[in-house]
Amino acid sequence: MSYPYQNPDLPLMERVNDLISRFMLEEKIELMCQYQTDIPRLGVNKYKHGTEGAHGVAWLGEATVFPQNTGLACTWNPELLQKIGSVIGDEARVYYQRDPAANGLTIWAPTVDMERDPRWGRTEEAYGEDPHLTGALTTGLVKGMQGDHPFYYKAVSTLKHFYGNNNEVDRGSASVSIDPRNKREYYLKAFEPAFRDGRAGSMMTAYNGINGTPCNFNHEVNEIVKGEWGMDGFVVGDAGDVLGTVMDHHYVDSYAEAVAGSIKAGIDSITDDQPISQQALRDALQQGLLTEADLDHALSNTFRVRFRLGEFDPAERNPYSHVAESKLCAPEHAALALEAARESVVLLKNDRLLPLGKDAASVAVIGPLADEAFTDWYSGTPPYRITPLQGVTEKMNGRPVHFTTGLDRIRLRSAATGKYVGIAAGEEGGAALAANCEDAEQAEVFERNDWGWGQITLRALSNGKFVTESESGRLEATADEARGWFVKEAFGFETQADGSMRMLSWEGKPVSVDVRGYMNVEADQEKGAGEAEGAVMVGAGATVDAEAAVSGGANFANRGAAAGIHDGFIVEVVQGGLQQAAAAAKNAETAIVFVGNSPFINGKETTDRPDITLPPSQQALIQAVKAVNPRTVVVIVGGYPFAVNWEQEHIPAIVFTSHAGQELGRAVADVLFGGYNPAGRLNMTWYKSADQLPDIMDYDIIKGKRTYQYFDGEVLYPFGHGLSYTTFGYEGLSLSPAEIGQDGTVTVSVNVRNTGELDGDEVVQLYVRAEASCVPRPLKTLKGFKRIHLKAGEFKTVTLELKASELAFWDVTRERYCVETGAYTIMVGPSSEKIAAAATLRVNGETVPPRLLRESVKAVNYDNYDRVFIDECREGGESIRTVQDSGGWIAFHDVDFGTGASEFEARVSGHLKGGEIVVTLGSPDGETAGTCRVLPTGGRQAWTTVTAPVTGAAGRRDVYLHLKGEVQISRFSIR
Repeated sequence: MSYPYQNPDLPLMERVNDLISRFMLEEKIELMCQYQTDIPRLGVNKYKHGTEGAHGVAWLGEATVFPQNTGLACTWNPELLQKIGSVIGDEARVYYQRDPAANGLTIWAPTVDMERDPRWGRTEEAYGEDPHLTGALTTGLVKGMQGDHPFYYKAVSTLKHFYGNNNEVDRGSASVSIDPRNKREYYLKAFEPAFRDGRAGSMMTAYNGINGTPCNFNHEVNEIVKGEWGMDGFVVGDAGDVLGTVMDHHYVDSYAEAVAGSIKAGIDSITDDQPISQQALRDALQQGLLTEADLDHALSNTFRVRFRLGEFDPAERNPYSHVAESKLCAPEHAALALEAARESVVLLKNDRLLPLGKDAASVAVIGPLADEAFTDWYSGTPPYRITPLQGVTEKMNGRPVHFTTGLDRIRLRSAATGKYVGIAAGEEGGAALAANCEDAEQAEVFERNDWGWGQITLRALSNGKFVTESESGRLEATADEARGWFVKEAFGFETQADGSMRMLSWEGKPVSVDVRGYMNVEADQEKGAGEAEGAVMVGAGATVDAEAAVSGGANFANRGAAAGIHDGFIVEVVQGGLQQAAAAAKNAETAIVFVGNSPFINGKETTDRPDITLPPSQQALIQAVKAVNPRTVVVIVGGYPFAVNWEQEHIPAIVFTSHAGQELGRAVADVLFGGYNPAGRLNMTWYKSADQLPDIMDYDIIKGKRTYQYFDGEVLYPFGHGLSYTTFGYEGLSLSPAEIGQDGTVTVSVNVRNTGELDGDEVVQLYVRAEASCVPRPLKTLKGFKRIHLKAGEFKTVTLELKASELAFWDVTRERYCVETGAYTIMVGPSSEKIAAAATLRVNGETVPPRLLRESVKAVNYDNYDRVFIDECREGGESIRTVQDSGGWIAFHDVDFGTGASEFEARVSGHLKGGEIVVTLGSPDGETAGTCRVLPTGGRQAWTTVTAPVTGAAGRRDVYLHLKGEVQISRFSIR
């Protein structure tokens, strides 16, 4: 028997609706989660939403691994991103063909979150601080992943995380305050192109809340994403966030309310514990919180996508139905990975040292990242890895390469027994650490990597494995890498008051030696007073203070006898890393120092960075090398901007690359030796210090002066910065026409010439500044760019189109975009700070009329504020409340009162204590026009209407509403 949904010639929605109508209610419930059940009677197979593919297919097996997203953003090349997206789609198809039930085609990528703060632990995952750049690059990736067929998808892109997700601290429970202008001009702008132009088929909401409402309850998913932007796909919640509405946000009291509110707000697929979620769905239906029609609506969105993936159609109709197995890790994909890695390299500084050239006599390759090619949490498994050392060695072609990590090599011994730590077969198997060696010759030697901020890894030289904590709590040298959701290979060495130190696990628990000599992480227990754990640090060649060691040993031995354990280790440095690095650098023509971060330590998902500097040990390494070799190159391999101020002042050449995947080493070597002329550009501002940044939870980029758009201080490297081995000249900037209306388009043309002696790429960047405005506008903002290749001496005319609509700001007085009449400076150049040419564009647009407060106005549509944040109003919309009830104000500028107003009215909450609203005119300290008392209402969401008389409100004035006490305001009028 044939059903309408099985007929590929029928309209899509007719087929989708027919299939959904045939599901029984319990089947619908079982289809609402990430792992959709099979319905054999209807030919519906199992399907999994969510395959990781941020920069290559991940977690399924070997796949091509491209540079991290922050590195891909440094290419400033949407066409390259589209090619990469196509490879991800192809390789996802291969895995899907192998096991369709386990390997889905809805890819959880790209991450579109705005990176207004470089301390964010997941900076490596997104595309930078600018919405135009992010929008263009992610749209390219989406187009490549989804393919160019008018109906069928190759794969489906799930944009994440919508939105305001740029901190890890309390991410599952915190709510960030984002006003309408920041929202519309910055945070939403990054997501919009991938839906409007890229037609992205899916989206994931964020863990955090926006203005008091968890993102999975955010009405903007329906109103803006599915409504304004016309998203024709489905929305998925992040893992655990729907149930987290109860557990973390404490926003609702039951899982039934959580699933019901999420689905009504636009969530179509739940990524939570399935048995719990499905029972919550049953409860919500039984309690009348959901209807079967709500499930039908959500399922129509998920199945519309499954139909377009070709699941229900004959294979011959779908051009993506069979991708050859040979496409997985294909040679052409590896070539593209190399191309991407090369294009992403940014030359930060070059004082005529680079390129080294083909005839370099000798080099020293130094540093903890010199022989590493790290992958991150969302990386795939590369078929091979080329480290920088391998890449440089290949370029040197037999000429001397002196290598050292620059890391100390150490031995450990028990302070209690004096025995050294070696590797022994543990009772549970593996290479267990035990303090059972009588002399130093028998001891294990560890390479110690100090990543800073109390995070140290130890690698056993005898087997090359990292020390890790096993499931039983025993320390073993068995880990291939320091990585994981919990990084059990990271240890702390804590200095005590007497100068000694103790060893701590990744959780901060003491490491001790049991009566059999094995090193273990102590179980949770209270320690007696005066029971200090410690270790004595001894340098290479130094002697131990025998009396202190014996005294300490007796201490530990006595406690160990009672407790069955003893703590404390003497750490002997048997080979100093800085000395080795200096020796290698001194004997080489050029020293190349590789520094940076581990993708799993001091900055990752769940952990924001403690600072934006390099670890002190790496700074010391660079300085030690530079002291003996003036021809020092620093290569930063990392997922974040770094404050490398000393290096900028003293090091002649500095290069930045992200963790660039399988071809990292070859790409970096090509740049260092001149085989590739670098043209990467920074996707984020590199600040001089974290002191230049507001609090990480401050999401107002306008008032907080964040990103290159508003920051007016001195930076280390500006947004868009990147050097070349050649030079470029700009001339002949022209605007056609030079005056446009609010619906017009101007063509910006500029002549660019390669004025140097080498072929190379230039990234032409177009910025705009409004010369006069009724609201604060950016110092400049990116509105176009193009990466071009020019041979030495070659000349090209670059044209970029700029629509007047791109000059708009969000007018809070009318709740819409406004293209303001006036002059706009059009700037082009190689970075946001280096403007090569500028011209003036006249725009005949609008003049924002004065405000009218006679009718009810949303309090959130203020023009300025002080010490307030935005919260929800469960009556509808949003509200304003003060920071910890300390008092603050919101301002409304240029209000036309006409001949006068006499009454203030507001919708307010007085919570438990109440307070008052004071109206002043002209300035925060201006004349008081009225005071309105707000009585306690019994809760934040207990709303009432208050009124008060006002005086002096006539003509055109600025109005300030001062909130004092536990006052919350959602709407008001003055009439």
